[in-house]
Amino acid sequence: MPPGQMSLDSHANDSTSWSKGGESKPIESYALIGDCRSAALVGLDGSIDWLCWPRFDSESIFAAILDPDNGGHFSVAPVSASETSRCYRPNSNILTTSFRIPSGGVQLTDLFYAGGSGAAGPSLHPASMLIRRLRGVHGTVRMRLSYQPRPGYGAKPPRFSRAGPRSLLFSIKGGSVHLAANFNLELDGVGEASFTITEGQELDFVLSFNEPDVTVFPPMGRLDELIQATDVYWQGWASRIRYSGPHAASVVRSALALKLLTYSPSGAIIAAPTTSLPEKVGASYNWDYRYCWLRDASYTVNAFFGLGLAEEATAFLHWLLHATRLTHPRLKVVYDVFGRSNLRESELPHLKGYGESRPVRIGNAAGNQDQLDVYGEVMNAAAICRDRGVPLDGEERSFLKGIASFVLGHWTEPDDGIWETRDGPKQFVHSKLLCWLALEKAIELCDDNSLGLDPLRMKAAANEIRSQIEARGWNDDLQSYTGHFDSDEIDASVLTMPILGFEEATTDRFRSTMDRIRSELTQGELVFRHRGDETRGEGAFLFCSFWLVQCLVLQGKVDEAHAMFDALVGRGNDVGLFAEEVDTTSGQFLGNFPQAFTHIGLINAALALQAAGSSAGGRP
Repeated sequence: MPPGQMSLDSHANDSTSWSKGGESKPIESYALIGDCRSAALVGLDGSIDWLCWPRFDSESIFAAILDPDNGGHFSVAPVSASETSRCYRPNSNILTTSFRIPSGGVQLTDLFYAGGSGAAGPSLHPASMLIRRLRGVHGTVRMRLSYQPRPGYGAKPPRFSRAGPRSLLFSIKGGSVHLAANFNLELDGVGEASFTITEGQELDFVLSFNEPDVTVFPPMGRLDELIQATDVYWQGWASRIRYSGPHAASVVRSALALKLLTYSPSGAIIAAPTTSLPEKVGASYNWDYRYCWLRDASYTVNAFFGLGLAEEATAFLHWLLHATRLTHPRLKVVYDVFGRSNLRESELPHLKGYGESRPVRIGNAAGNQDQLDVYGEVMNAAAICRDRGVPLDGEERSFLKGIASFVLGHWTEPDDGIWETRDGPKQFVHSKLLCWLALEKAIELCDDNSLGLDPLRMKAAANEIRSQIEARGWNDDLQSYTGHFDSDEIDASVLTMPILGFEEATTDRFRSTMDRIRSELTQGELVFRHRGDETRGEGAFLFCSFWLVQCLVLQGKVDEAHAMFDALVGRGNDVGLFAEEVDTTSGQFLGNFPQAFTHIGLINAALALQAAGSSAGGRP
């Protein structure tokens, strides 16, 4: 029977009725799809368990990852247990999941249309479209559809209206959501139905978002064209990547993930598309990462330029300089995709939390912290771009002058540090290091009189910061740099010293520091941020592990760096994505997912290995 003549039959009396309730799925069981405005997490079981519309930081309509019973989901999967595998199409963000049971096999393709809003050939289309195509591969498979949207972070079920036998509509804050199919949708009273699909059949679902007072139906007859256009777009974007080092497929996948985390209208890159995935399951270390952290700036710009993606690097820099103007000369830690910094933190007590990890938070109080490292990050990002030929206009130079002046006046102050501790300001070594970097890069920009500052005054301040780090950031008893002045706390953030040019990786002091970090904070290839992470039961922080790879390269230990990088790449999930942290015992992912910082770290470590291989004739 052709798909257009097929109806879903109610399974209300079906003894195999499927329930969504249960424990949270492993974070690593998810994959990401998106359109550079919003994103969805798709489970290995074919369930969309997270989606916020119309932006990354909008209210969710599916949040089963945070509450399997009440958060909402959209699932398409076989009724009976199946063997499941999945992959992205090569050099693309189109996801394919294959289900196999004894009687047959089906393939589920998930994607967001990459064309954006507006005209698509002869017809209009919605502002955002999530396409799900189910194809019968062989035999016959009994399937189950469960459509359970819960807008407003799972606050309540929506009120549906019909737009014909093949579509359902409901309103959300900021617009409306429309589910359309190429067959009649006959869901039972709880939003579920079962059906049979046979070899050669294709059943299509399109979930779309429209702006208020606008209802544009998806062009169901042109989905082949839209899917193909999306694949062409992603492959064309990936073809711009220039990389010939180790694990090229993982590097390209990381770049594609970063592109999905980019808000295309502004060029901002969010830290992760999720909120409140815990750093320790069952604990309260649950934060909202759907925003943009300035601390990522120079690492992101370096990664994009290193891969030949100058357009993305430049767009991110311009977002940085635009977003921070509203608070200039003081920089906030975190901004939303439009550059707003008022990210009031609140809790959602009606959601159970991932693995009973409460509270679920939206917004982020880190926006009210003082972190002096962000000034160095922004200044370094601007210097990297300038060195790559990106011109700085007069307003941008004035902005950077303000940053340098602020550092000159405030570098002696304590702050909350890169790890955003909530136990009071300290004199963090990493923060002082980035203040030093801000002034050194400002001095470089003064070479062409870009900033109009006195380079001698900045050099004197930079030298004083260096003296303070070397005196008060060094612990003679431990023979190591520490996390903050006059302490005995080992911290992985000092691994950035040679990466940022403060100290050669081969000095006695840094070798001793690195040995101490590997002794106290490292398990195999995994590195904790500081001892507090391990004692509190948090996971190892993957970005720190990639820092260690770079330090090994800088020490000339290239084979050891390759071995560590190989092991770290192997920590990715089945589609090459990474969370913020890894449990060192179970290997399970912890923290928000996928994490931009981790993927940036992977790319920069790979670039370091590529450069070492090129210069030394080593392995690619």
